[in-house]
Amino acid sequence: MMELVVATRNPGKVKEIEHKLAALPVRVLSLADCGHSGEAPETETTFAANAEQKARYYLAVTGRACLADDSGLEVDALRGAPGVYSARYAGENASDADNNRKLLAALADVPAAKRTARFRCSLALITPDGKTFRADGAVEGLILDKTRGTGGFGYDPLFFLPELDKTMAELSADEKNRISHRGRALDELATVLAGEMRCGLA
Repeated sequence: MMELVVATRNPGKVKEIEHKLAALPVRVLSLADCGHSGEAPETETTFAANAEQKARYYLAVTGRACLADDSGLEVDALRGAPGVYSARYAGENASDADNNRKLLAALADVPAAKRTARFRCSLALITPDGKTFRADGAVEGLILDKTRGTGGFGYDPLFFLPELDKTMAELSADEKNRISHRGRALDELATVLAGEMRCGLA
């Protein structure tokens, strides 16, 4: 069985990944399981490069295969911002509320039809023998002019899904995991890994 370290201290994210990879011979470990508390650098300019940077960092410190992700919000009217700076859009120690306020201010004069956006996620899995697997997922939506819903985190209360007539913050956890950018990227990665494992990866 392959041991896979997930580059997060978020137990909810670990459970989501365990669920998505449940059909594979994989034992999912958190950073806490490995006794590691350090922070990986995130100095790259794309989601994919940041994910790979984190995966390589935690592979080096744990000696185990590592899965890392980087994700964020891209707003078309802002030329893709906040992008890789989504978590710190309003500053290094910004709260979700701070980031949402800055986003609303930046879009104050943008009409509803032009507030198109997407959540994007890039995954990178690197094994001790140097094999690298990548997957990407995205979900399209619109940015509202005020928050709706109390679930989720980050920009979820502003991110509206027209086909569901809900924001991300109004979805149940199961609904969100099913359609989210990370959920879609994990589905893609699970398919790739299944094929590789049949060929003798693990």
